[in-house]
Amino acid sequence: MKKCAPEHRIKTVLPGSIAEELEIEPGDVLLSIDEQPIRDVFDYRFMIKDEELVVLIRKPDGEEWELEIEKDEDEDLGLEFENDLMSEYRSCSNKCIFCFIDQMPPGMRETLYFKDDDSRLSFLQGNYITLTNMSDDDIDRIIRMGLAPINVSVHSTEPELRCEMLHNRFAGDKLKYLDRLFEGHVEMNGQIVLCRGVNDGEHLDRTIGDLSKYLPFMRSLSVVPAGITKYRDGLYPLTLFSKEEAGAVIDQIEAWQKRLYEKWGLHFVHASDEWYILAERDFPEEDRYDGYLQLENGVGMMRLLILEFEEELESRAGESETGDKGSGDTKEGGFLRHVSVATGKLPYPTLDGFARRLESIYPWLKVSVHCIRNDFFGETITVTGLITGGDLIAQLSEKKGAGEDLGEVLLLPTNMLRSGEEVFLDDLTISDVKKALDMDVQIIGVSGSDFVRAVADGFYERDRENDEDSFVYVKEYDREEAVWEEKM
Repeated sequence: MKKCAPEHRIKTVLPGSIAEELEIEPGDVLLSIDEQPIRDVFDYRFMIKDEELVVLIRKPDGEEWELEIEKDEDEDLGLEFENDLMSEYRSCSNKCIFCFIDQMPPGMRETLYFKDDDSRLSFLQGNYITLTNMSDDDIDRIIRMGLAPINVSVHSTEPELRCEMLHNRFAGDKLKYLDRLFEGHVEMNGQIVLCRGVNDGEHLDRTIGDLSKYLPFMRSLSVVPAGITKYRDGLYPLTLFSKEEAGAVIDQIEAWQKRLYEKWGLHFVHASDEWYILAERDFPEEDRYDGYLQLENGVGMMRLLILEFEEELESRAGESETGDKGSGDTKEGGFLRHVSVATGKLPYPTLDGFARRLESIYPWLKVSVHCIRNDFFGETITVTGLITGGDLIAQLSEKKGAGEDLGEVLLLPTNMLRSGEEVFLDDLTISDVKKALDMDVQIIGVSGSDFVRAVADGFYERDRENDEDSFVYVKEYDREEAVWEEKM
């Protein structure tokens, strides 16, 4: 039986795009480009690079349009598809000893239990892949199409140890694909999830040394501690690193950084922020992060946050911020504005420090920073992005019940929520939080400058007309008049 060529239904046509000009519409189906079927998003991205294309579209009534297109090289057509990958997602074939999804509680929405291990998501969204799902043909396509960067979860370069950690007998052999990507000059980033007593110590030295041979095409390597929730019954008995052990990991990594920087001008291997917090050490200076190549792995996020905060304060130098607490429309206690900020344990000390700085600059301002304990996954999970609506409501309600004033608005960073939505990991919503706490809730950006502006200057909301994950003012504080003004 002849296999049908894949068809790709169009979800969105971007305003002002080539596709809009050609009257392509949502609901139309892309059939081929230059008479070639499109297997997936890799094919699509590669095919539309050309300056001259012939695109075949089928309209909802069955009519087919053959469109000849002339455009600039690499200019996008302006199409988004119902399936981002334009094919089925590839699920993970491993059972890693540190897998976070295996440590999820039961009863959550089904999509949270899906394990992806798809090279196309690595290219499109920065996801890390193990290479175990990949074939020689996949690697050939990546090299031929120049798709980069490809982010690889390595964990160990010792084949037997890698097989044990991933519970996949092919995991060691798949390391050969790193050689192929290197020879094809494909930019890569690497990741090591470090497990105490498993791939640390001399094993970590070997892995860093082996991966450094892929410089300069492997641009960075992150080392992150395994996340351990309270749901580990029947799983490999992982344990947490101590303060002293975290310091030893940092020392090990920083020794490699010095050697590699002398040769390559790159520090290459980086310890995630958790190590420095656990070891109670200062975060490295900015130039040690090589341009923040691994922010999504929590490498340098706190240093960048601090720098953004300081730059925002510096930009305000010379402004008159020492107004009388009692001037204007004051609240009880003499404060014009009292806000609460909720965060996880990991960034709490930094954000609380920010709050105290802002209070010293703006005497009319009070900032209460609340460290939310992760009861849902367990107290060992300390990042803000895994805080649930249930934990937030329970702990802040307890504070209100004990008589603590939470102020006029609760500020929550957008990384607590599903991208572009107002839904927490446990499916509770911002509306649920507002109702339970009986107070206004505002979603703010995650940068240091966002923190200053949202706390001291006004109120944000999502910029829904332009970008769901950016924010615009809806109120701003007029310092001279000591009043809040609605923004048009």
